[in-house]
Amino acid sequence: MRAPVLPAGRRSRGLALTVLCAATLMIILDGTIVTVALPAIQHDLGFAPAGLSWVMNAYLIPFGGLLLLAGRLGDLAGRKRVFLAGLALFTAASLACGLSASPALLIGSRLVQGAGAALVSSVSLGMIATLYPEPPSRARAIAAYSFVGAAGASIGLILGGVLTQALSWHWIFFVNLPIGVAAGLPALRLLPADRGAGRSGGTDGLGAVLVTVGLMLVVYAIVQTDRYGATSPHTLGAGGAALALLAGFVLREATAAAPLLPLRIFAFRGVSGANLAQAPVIAAAFGFQVLITLYMQRVLGYGPAAAGLGLVPTAVLIGAISLGLSARLGGRFGERRVLLAGLALVVVALALLTRLPAGGGYAPDVLPALLLFGAGGGLTLPALATLGMSGSTPRDAGVVSGLFNTTQQVGAALGVAVLTTVAAARTGRLQAAGLGSAAALSGGYRLAFGIGAILGLAALVLAATVLPRRASTPDAPDGPDRPVRPSARVAHAGGRADPGDQPTTTPAVTRLSRPVGRAGEPT
Repeated sequence: MRAPVLPAGRRSRGLALTVLCAATLMIILDGTIVTVALPAIQHDLGFAPAGLSWVMNAYLIPFGGLLLLAGRLGDLAGRKRVFLAGLALFTAASLACGLSASPALLIGSRLVQGAGAALVSSVSLGMIATLYPEPPSRARAIAAYSFVGAAGASIGLILGGVLTQALSWHWIFFVNLPIGVAAGLPALRLLPADRGAGRSGGTDGLGAVLVTVGLMLVVYAIVQTDRYGATSPHTLGAGGAALALLAGFVLREATAAAPLLPLRIFAFRGVSGANLAQAPVIAAAFGFQVLITLYMQRVLGYGPAAAGLGLVPTAVLIGAISLGLSARLGGRFGERRVLLAGLALVVVALALLTRLPAGGGYAPDVLPALLLFGAGGGLTLPALATLGMSGSTPRDAGVVSGLFNTTQQVGAALGVAVLTTVAAARTGRLQAAGLGSAAALSGGYRLAFGIGAILGLAALVLAATVLPRRASTPDAPDGPDRPVRPSARVAHAGGRADPGDQPTTTPAVTRLSRPVGRAGEPT
């Protein structure tokens, strides 16, 4: 893959980062903005109760299923081209969603939206890694990107409630149009031009089919558990078929001459550990956002807008820590230690929510957990993203970015589906036992938050055991070379060697050590 032409100057790079973050905000926002508008959509378009969930599912399934393939397309065709194509597709589909006058048209438009979202998200993190090869500036850029991703989910809940109440549900989709245009036009000039590896990079058509269909079936099985049940033949059949396809994909990648997902990237414990830890904590985080919003509406009696605004403290803290503190802490103590501290705060926050009372209040019962969760999220998310890209090279940055985002989307779908299903089942049993509505709902939410705390604890254990104490980096960036650990210790920004954890070292995007041939071997 030819080296991309980077924007000259700090200001140009900052503007390019702003474009990527704006597009990411739009994509993430759209995953949650629909949640509070579902009753209005059902009323206006005449959705059957069983079909209403497809307003969400039609977006999540192609989004989660196409990420890995889209990341590889970015490596082959050029990440800028894939980003622009995805942004145009997403913006056009948003217009179609807003103009939809029937359930079929809305669901079809949401499918196209999900495909566009996958194209944009799969390459964004890889483009940031290319824009910012130096460790300190990369850490700050990833922190900004992580903040936007985390805040976008909360902003979606807030904005969805406000727009639905003040205008109509159509505007939750129309709001994407100015964002898409404002991000797309500057992207033509600001984003680094890269031609990709082209056909010389090799294609793996069979692997692409196996992983795309497998991932779509995984997401489908997860999001349909609330309708069919986790142990139903329908869910087990879809899940079993998905696992068989993904197992076939792994076998294919181990033998393919030009694999879609080079398995050697998992030799980096930073990449492996970040993806393993990310799945359960993202599941807990997305389940938390949905459940705490439902608690404020159904138990505390808040309206949609007020419930969304209740999440503002979490978003503010995530922003303050992600943008102002996490990069400095990562440089001083190492991303691993920062991640462990953040995960510990997330676990404590979720554990506090297992004590939610039926007659509680926002300030004494909800706010402390929101603050702790915001602090934990602000530390966790940038550290995960930095570690998740630690094994990327210019040749593979797209597929590594796609892998990271795939893990995130599958984890999010799993968390929302499982935790909301658990809460609903527990609530139903308590109501059948004679408890009042508020007490039964609170009991269901407490159980779900307890499971979320267990997921957070699992992420903490995985991060502590799998992640390396010192960062490593690939040696040659321009081909699929084997990971090589640096022989010398990495010094901190101040020049002093760290005896314990190390910050993520300079990735190989800055060190073209030798030319590579078509298959990545030295020429």
